[in-house]
Amino acid sequence: MITRPQILAEARGWIGTPYMHQASAKGAGCDCLGLVRGVWRSLYGDEPEPTPAYSPDWAEGGGAEALLEAARRWLKETPLDAAAPGDVLLFRMDAHSPVKHAAIMDEGGRIIHAYWGRAVVCSSLGAWWRARCAAAFQFPGLDSGG
Repeated sequence: MITRPQILAEARGWIGTPYMHQASAKGAGCDCLGLVRGVWRSLYGDEPEPTPAYSPDWAEGGGAEALLEAARRWLKETPLDAAAPGDVLLFRMDAHSPVKHAAIMDEGGRIIHAYWGRAVVCSSLGAWWRARCAAAFQFPGLDSGG
């Protein structure tokens, strides 16, 4: 069983990792998906499926919900109002765009995510992010008591 404290400890260990598009290497570089992929590897081992190459503007080009669909294949969807620390949150940058950004919910109304052009950071899940939050997911095998 996986616990929320395990998820948070791993995600927090990525803080400070430089932003690098398509990467997923703790301490060396990652993007928002790379952070979630890295936490997955720490918890479960190999990733469940290969990640296709994608451009920085991939979501603006076709309208496909690739990130949301992948999350639904491998994570357990939960209502947004039930999201808890350790859950994966997915965001739309505007109401008409596909889901494009991922974060891990931290305690105290904060999220851990790879911030474009900077690094993995822990920042406030403020009104701007809350308005764009489209879906929440739990990692599989989450200990309900954890």
